[in-house]
Amino acid sequence: MGDGDFFGEECIATSQLLRMATATVVADGEVLKIDKNQMIRTLHEQHSLSDIFVSYLLSRNLRVQEDLVDQLFNSSEKRLARTLLLLAQFGKESTSETVIPKVSQEVLAEMVGTTRARVNFFMNRFRKLGFIEYNGKLLVHRSLLTVVLHD
Repeated sequence: MGDGDFFGEECIATSQLLRMATATVVADGEVLKIDKNQMIRTLHEQHSLSDIFVSYLLSRNLRVQEDLVDQLFNSSEKRLARTLLLLAQFGKESTSETVIPKVSQEVLAEMVGTTRARVNFFMNRFRKLGFIEYNGKLLVHRSLLTVVLHD
């Protein structure tokens, strides 16, 4: 997630008390908590916000579908490469290589759905192939996309 993203939006659609998702912070940021009833009222009154919110929900829905396909059909190596590219916000506004906020291999393993040992193995492979650099900071090169696109 990045600037301007929403989370917890599922509560608007249901009165379900059980949370179905968890958000974990990997970098400093700010969160604005909006009361459910206030958000619903604001969406009805502010059509420009409603447009932004619906657009976000549709994009998020596509991302969930992509994540499911990724989990079902791709290897853990491809899933890690895709996760790193997403964290680097590859394809958004900037086209240059991006530094990822500090994130542990354990957290990456949880995100990818594999073990820390596998993440370590693939990270070392990616570094040897020149797809990433890390020494205190993690720099992702666009060339990592070849791992995701290669069959």
